[in-house]
Amino acid sequence: MTTPRTTLAERRKTETRLEIARTAARLFADRGTADVTAEEIAAAAGIGLRTFYRYSRTKEDAVEPMLATGAQRWLEIIAAGPRRLPRVNELQAAAVRSMSVDDTEDLELTRGLLRAMESDAALRAVWHRINMEAERELSRVLAELAGPGADPLRVRLLAAAAAGAIRIGLEEWALDTSAAGTSSPAATAVRCMRALATGI
Repeated sequence: MTTPRTTLAERRKTETRLEIARTAARLFADRGTADVTAEEIAAAAGIGLRTFYRYSRTKEDAVEPMLATGAQRWLEIIAAGPRRLPRVNELQAAAVRSMSVDDTEDLELTRGLLRAMESDAALRAVWHRINMEAERELSRVLAELAGPGADPLRVRLLAAAAAGAIRIGLEEWALDTSAAGTSSPAATAVRCMRALATGI
């Protein structure tokens, strides 16, 4: 299966959205969403306010591309797998691969956002929306892999459980200050997925 090539304009648009997301993430992690304006995000990103609103509906939505990147990688890896319903350990392996990135700055920005959302309802709403959309997309991918004879309820339950385990793993990793610098989101996600597999 070949992946369609993106145009230069599409790549630039993606890069601009990610740069806005990183800028917003830095400001939100430092000050929370209430004390940051869309104008400040736009100025810090080096764009005009009108351009900012072309890429993002609200200031909180600006961080969505960065928070959704890992889920998109995970779904792509799963979709490229065997044409059958994956086992939990295969979903776990795909999650580890999707989180194996060298961009420590993005990881730290994500950690800061996940910590900030504990006391920020606006950020929590964005995070939960991203996770709900990822769960629905995972359910669709799993149904395609499983084929027409699969039990739709089992597919949905597996998607919900796997996506929930990853979400909880990321949140726990972000909040863990006991082993700063030694823990990783992948390691915490693996613990959650193993607990899930034991339960199933």
